[in-house]
Amino acid sequence: MSNAPRADRAVKLESRAVIRLGGTEAKAFLNGLVTSEITKVAPGKAVYAGLLTPQGKYLFDLIVFEDAATGDLLLDVEASRATDLTRKLMLYRLRTPVEIEATERSVWSLMGNVSAGDSVASPDPRHPDLGWRAVLDAGITPDAVPLDLATYEQNRLMLGVPDGSRDMAVEKDFWLETGAERLNGVAFDKGCYVGQELTARMKHRTSVKKLLVPVEVDGGAPAPGTEIVNADGKAAGEIRSGQGNHAIAWLRLEYENDTLTADGKQVTLIR
Repeated sequence: MSNAPRADRAVKLESRAVIRLGGTEAKAFLNGLVTSEITKVAPGKAVYAGLLTPQGKYLFDLIVFEDAATGDLLLDVEASRATDLTRKLMLYRLRTPVEIEATERSVWSLMGNVSAGDSVASPDPRHPDLGWRAVLDAGITPDAVPLDLATYEQNRLMLGVPDGSRDMAVEKDFWLETGAERLNGVAFDKGCYVGQELTARMKHRTSVKKLLVPVEVDGGAPAPGTEIVNADGKAAGEIRSGQGNHAIAWLRLEYENDTLTADGKQVTLIR
């Protein structure tokens, strides 16, 4: 078992789960499926990636770690959809000698001064202000002052970092519409992966017309799914997850400079 890392503050992310990929072909297998360059994953260096539909739309997102002790890949994934992702990976595996299994490990966010020790941990690959991410054995907790989950959520929302299917519509949102490029979730110079052709075409031949963005809502964020409209009443987007006065919104970029409201409350983009 790994020694617990040290940090100023830490919070266990109960909404996340961990899938293990084992075997010498694990990196090559996953690299052929997801949007980022998995060959860059190493102990202490995680990578953020998406598994897409053939049409380039979001299916799953994952943070990929390497366990230095075993060489296994550990996938930090949405807990409520971990079984679905495991099944999808098994369908793609065919005869590739890769072990795919659920684990009892937990996912933690670490903030402040962090000393990872020999634990499976990395700076969060999506944004430096999210601190560190750690995958820990069952029963191990970081040596840190507990960080309230609400504080973690507030930080995530202000940075515009989506949280799985709470913010990204499964089989509806194109990967580049989720802010994946800004969050280091796509490599345009790697080999083939599922949905690559449409993702590359959106990058090089068209433009992103809709995007997940961080917003501030006067009077508190309304319920997820609440429509955002401009002053003329035109549908400009919708609220996804939110807390307090902050939320992530799906927005049609043609309206980003308009006066926007949701449930009668003013919506302001955080730029």
